[in-house]
Amino acid sequence: MIPLVESFYSFQGEGRFVGTPSIFIRLGGCNLGCAGFGVKIDTLIGCDSLKAVNQEYFSHTWKKIDNLIPIINDYLKELDFKPDIVITGGEPLLHYQNPILLDALKESVLKGHRVTFETNATIEIDFLRFPIYKKIVFAMSVKLENSGEPKSKRINTDAISAIVSNTKESFFKFVLSENDVNTKEIKEITKEYPNTSIYCMPLGSRASELRKSDKAVANFCIQNGYNFVDRMHIRLWDNEEGR
Repeated sequence: MIPLVESFYSFQGEGRFVGTPSIFIRLGGCNLGCAGFGVKIDTLIGCDSLKAVNQEYFSHTWKKIDNLIPIINDYLKELDFKPDIVITGGEPLLHYQNPILLDALKESVLKGHRVTFETNATIEIDFLRFPIYKKIVFAMSVKLENSGEPKSKRINTDAISAIVSNTKESFFKFVLSENDVNTKEIKEITKEYPNTSIYCMPLGSRASELRKSDKAVANFCIQNGYNFVDRMHIRLWDNEEGR
């Protein structure tokens, strides 16, 4: 079985493939909490995907799934083109050895879909044992100091190196607030990977929060040669589920 928090069809709101029609599969569980991002649900504080992160409070809402392929196929029935498949969380790589996930990845790649994992890049993948991951794109959202997590927990250079050396289109994706635009961490994290693209986006779970940081982050990108990308799903729909 594998824990499914939600699935939905929308467009990719951030990163290299922003605006691309995509089927999202959100899996439950995460190895980080990121309280520094400050999103609140009741008494909980964390990232904008808290319902996929906090197993203690939300696991009763997760569905135990024994096959992801029919879920993806239900969306494909209504489409006459091949959307991207996005595996997100939480931290979806917690499940990277799960046969249910592996079967869905193999089926999706075989049918010609581009598959992207949204990951914090702290879990090292065994690419020799699971070669399907060489055909996957990884959006590596490595957490910065603003996440509130200790550096030793949020940065795994072996995991990052394994992804970069085994895949072609993977990229870095960083979330910044107006108070973080002088950070040196991005250069420290990415210096060994000069050919891997870097995307920066404003912090916030609502459009009003994005507006507080977007210009500062955009200017930071211009000054440092990074790619600025908005968080279009939040800009349009705030933190509405299924978007």
